[in-house]
Amino acid sequence: MSHKSETLPGKTEGDVEMTLHTIQTTGMGNVEDLPDKVQDALAEIKEVRQGLKQRHIQMIALAGTIGTGLFLGSGRAIARGGPLGAFLGYTILGLTVMPVVYGVGEMGTLVPISGGIVRYSEYFVDPALAFANGWNLVYGFLTAIPAELAAVAVLVEFWNTSISSGVWITIFGLIMLSTALLFVGIYGEIEFTFSTLKIMLIIGVNIMALVITCGGGPSHETIGFRYWKNPGPFVQYLGISGSLGEFLGFWTVLSNALYAFSGIENITLPAAETKNPRRAIPMATKRIFWRILMFYVITIFMVGLVVPSSNPLLLRSTGTAAQSPFVIAAKDAGIKVVPSIINAIVLTSAWSSGNANILGGPRILFALAKHGHAPKLFTRINRFGVPYVAISLFGLFMCLAYMTLSTSANIVFGWLQDLVAISTLTNWTTICITYLRFQYACKAQGIDRHTQLPWAAPFQPWSTWISLVFFIVIYLTNGYKIFIHGHWDEETFVSSYLNPPVIVALYFIYKYVKKTKLVPLTEAPIRDFLQLAEATPEPLPEPKRGLKKLNFLWE
Repeated sequence: MSHKSETLPGKTEGDVEMTLHTIQTTGMGNVEDLPDKVQDALAEIKEVRQGLKQRHIQMIALAGTIGTGLFLGSGRAIARGGPLGAFLGYTILGLTVMPVVYGVGEMGTLVPISGGIVRYSEYFVDPALAFANGWNLVYGFLTAIPAELAAVAVLVEFWNTSISSGVWITIFGLIMLSTALLFVGIYGEIEFTFSTLKIMLIIGVNIMALVITCGGGPSHETIGFRYWKNPGPFVQYLGISGSLGEFLGFWTVLSNALYAFSGIENITLPAAETKNPRRAIPMATKRIFWRILMFYVITIFMVGLVVPSSNPLLLRSTGTAAQSPFVIAAKDAGIKVVPSIINAIVLTSAWSSGNANILGGPRILFALAKHGHAPKLFTRINRFGVPYVAISLFGLFMCLAYMTLSTSANIVFGWLQDLVAISTLTNWTTICITYLRFQYACKAQGIDRHTQLPWAAPFQPWSTWISLVFFIVIYLTNGYKIFIHGHWDEETFVSSYLNPPVIVALYFIYKYVKKTKLVPLTEAPIRDFLQLAEATPEPLPEPKRGLKKLNFLWE
């Protein structure tokens, strides 16, 4: 790597010179004297633009992945598990996903380069794991983006428009693709706006639910905890009587919640494009408890207050606001304007989720290509500092959304979506394994996480161990229904149990072909990245003044 400065895409000559000057003045010597991995990371950071600001990454972390899974899918959780079963399911899964976010946040703060878990598993576990899980994620994103586009088209139909769904898929797809190919700061502003709308909607519908519960609706009927008493706190799922049926209903909620929480771990994917990532990522990560409590746990609790689990509309799959439990509650209470408002913001949520996927998916592919696990073609950067070739591939796969216009093709597409659902669980398990290896590598190298790392996550490593065991148990029991007499279903079996064996097969095939080995704990490049942190110090945050002191959503 040449010490001589040259202007790179997304950087001015002054930016490059400033980085090199920082290395010199912090005692790090010439760039050539730094470890190879540090040189590669510096090159990547200089190659892209740091267009995501503090407020962008904070709001994206706060509400970026909240979408149809929460707004529309929460009703199904109530119908299957009852109000208490749904509340416990969302709470328990929320607590077990917290260590996942903490772990990825700690590693991302130390290694602020794009690609997230693909990069960390490459450095701290085994290149074969980076390859296997990386392509698992790429597949998931390739299918999730057209799924969100199809959802947007269905949501527009709520207003009974005569325009074909194909037109809406084309319009929203082109806007989404254009946004992804431009400066990442534009994406940040769009997501900032969408996240703000989602937060306002969640606060609004929870206040509405509280008012309805207390008798403040047009009907002035006080509900209280009526539905917790009749039909009851739990549901006897699959018609199985007694405590077993109630437990199965609660356990089924975990799968429903898994979809609602998916993507919550993706805050470090654009780390190289984030300004001051060693301050922004920990701030975003530390708010995970309040995010889960405010937006998931309280919301599912309020849903259980205003809609009985026996309401047949909860299991209706319209894909629009009509299936939202809050819309059902508003209609029952005689509130007419709420459905259109909820549908409009849920539409932006689906669009937002698609934007998040087209941000994350290409960064995963970019990371794979950086390590030689995908063609080098996908490392190409345009003048806006984004991986345009990788984004273009995901743009091509948007065309899968048109499959939903055909009944037979829609069935096939439904299978693809179900296969993707379990990939979230596979990714969380991979993060837990990678973070535990990172933890024990720190111990083996005599590194004190709390004093030497840029940021150390709390409650480690025991909380990650608990999450890892819990995720394995969920995987083994996720498709339990097909083993009950009369409930066999090929699609459920394939979607529940195919993904992990395929990932394991990819892992061992790559390991055999490339002869890779587990990275020894004593050789994990943690000290190299500590040198990177020393070489690129970040400015101290400016103190809050005036009205800014009242801002609690971002720093």
